[in-house]
Amino acid sequence: MHGDQIPAGAPTVDRRRALVLLGGAGLVAVAAGCSSGGSGTAAAPSAAPGTGTGPDGDGAAGAACTLTPEQTEGPYYLDDDLVRRDLTEDRDGVPLALAVTVVDVDGCRPIEGAAVDVWHCDAAGVYSGVDGVAGTFLRGTQPTDASGLAEFTTIQPGWYPGRAVHIHVKVHAGGDAVHTGQLYFDEAAVAAVYEQGPYADRGRPDTPNARDAIFSQGGSATVMTPTGDGSGLRAAVTLGVAPS
Repeated sequence: MHGDQIPAGAPTVDRRRALVLLGGAGLVAVAAGCSSGGSGTAAAPSAAPGTGTGPDGDGAAGAACTLTPEQTEGPYYLDDDLVRRDLTEDRDGVPLALAVTVVDVDGCRPIEGAAVDVWHCDAAGVYSGVDGVAGTFLRGTQPTDASGLAEFTTIQPGWYPGRAVHIHVKVHAGGDAVHTGQLYFDEAAVAAVYEQGPYADRGRPDTPNARDAIFSQGGSATVMTPTGDGSGLRAAVTLGVAPS
């Protein structure tokens, strides 16, 4: 179990569902009722807001005063109980520290206690838990803090034919899904990644953002420009949502 994953021990309570329905307070309550085993700390680096682009171009909390366009959920979403920061499991790839800030477009206020789900393919373009692939790699949920920030440790996604490189994201607030979308990458900023390590055998993605049919439906609002190098990247995005 990862050090930042809430320990199991309350079999009648779904930790992720408590987070989705009750927000951050619900997550704390569930954690308090669990066993005390697994008290390690996450060793992953933090991705500070502002290290990538958001809808307004800088990824800063409170900066996205417009509603972020929604995009298709796709066929690979799994409603799993995976409240954790480190999504990597056994997957090889360039480390990616991802920061997602959630902001209420009514007043540009950060939303605390929202549940942010992310999922994406591995370096070979494979998703966990579907099409006969075992495991839960590169999937997880985190609550947003007082500044609306949820942080994840993962790897730079690979690609599969016909799609630009992307990460799926879903945001729950107040028990409702308030955003479903996809995050993209500035291609020049990550081009070198696909020439090394587990990415090299497949080479560069076959579909740039400009030729991706889903990207064309508002994807430019969530293009991230990672910083770093082949040893690790940091990226951030701000999502403007409108809770009921």
